[in-house]
Amino acid sequence: MASFFSSLKTERTARKICRTRDKARAEVFDYIERFYTPRRRDPKLGYLSPMEIEARATLP
Repeated sequence: MASFFSSLKTERTARKICRTRDKARAEVFDYIERFYTPRRRDPKLGYLSPMEIEARATLP
């Protein structure tokens, strides 16, 4: 969890000021859904990311 929050702070929220709480929530949601979740390595998937699993499934 610590690495998630560290990367969230450095990659998404550093030096960025959101004018409303809703804008800040949208930024965090966008980071999680578009960047973090598709690329994180999952031990249940053999330490492959969901994107890697999907790419392997579509290979001929």
